[in-house]
Amino acid sequence: MALRERALRLLAQREYTRQELSRKIAPLAESAEQLEVLLDDLTRIHLLSDERYAEARRNSRAPRLGDARLAYELRSRGVAAELVRTTLAAGEDELTRARRVWQRRFGNIPADTVERTRQMRFLAGRGFSGETIRRLLSATLEDD
Repeated sequence: MALRERALRLLAQREYTRQELSRKIAPLAESAEQLEVLLDDLTRIHLLSDERYAEARRNSRAPRLGDARLAYELRSRGVAAELVRTTLAAGEDELTRARRVWQRRFGNIPADTVERTRQMRFLAGRGFSGETIRRLLSATLEDD
């Protein structure tokens, strides 16, 4: 019973993926079978959901990050590749998010190549694709 209580206490604090929760409570489990039964039960009664975790993670991190970084974070926490793709596709367009991040951070058209490179590197570090960055900065230059 202590295993189930610990799992419920953790889930009450925030969403977890199956892999994360398994790693957290595995030391308390008497056997791997007991752990799997508990995880299956929590999934069956919708207390544990990789889909819900992926959505929550996307909603909280997407305003600041690109699709590549979000996909990496989700995959590293055990979310299946297909679920990562569908979750990201359901979210806001990456170019729109990149424009918002760029506007908040810089807001000015790059004056020279050095500044343009710096802005591109910043956006790439946030996980925005090269194509998105090029489209954003070329559209910004065309606007002026």
